[in-house]
Amino acid sequence: MKLTDLLALVAIGAIALVGFDHFKSRQDTPAEPVAAPAHLDEAEAQPQAEDRSWIKPREGERAAPAASGGGFQCDGRTHCSQMRSCEEARYFIQHCPNTQMDGDNDRVPCEQQWC
Repeated sequence: MKLTDLLALVAIGAIALVGFDHFKSRQDTPAEPVAAPAHLDEAEAQPQAEDRSWIKPREGERAAPAASGGGFQCDGRTHCSQMRSCEEARYFIQHCPNTQMDGDNDRVPCEQQWC
């Protein structure tokens, strides 16, 4: 290896180290807290518990019974793996846009998972 090749390698390493330190220091800086909009009252400004109702129950566990009227609402879920029951999948395919749960277009969703 020539001396010029070695010097070029050292220079590239030094530049990479400086760049890494620059980006690392930006990540370590705490972000400014995000304030709730002024038009929200205090109850709405509090963080809400994470909605985990879309998670499929474990093997052998039953899905929570649906409330009257279904109790379902469109919330952006589009795949069978995000559903908890056949009834929920049917609601989503009938009422929600862009669902991807009926591969053979027979209007029966999630045939392999739920229905």
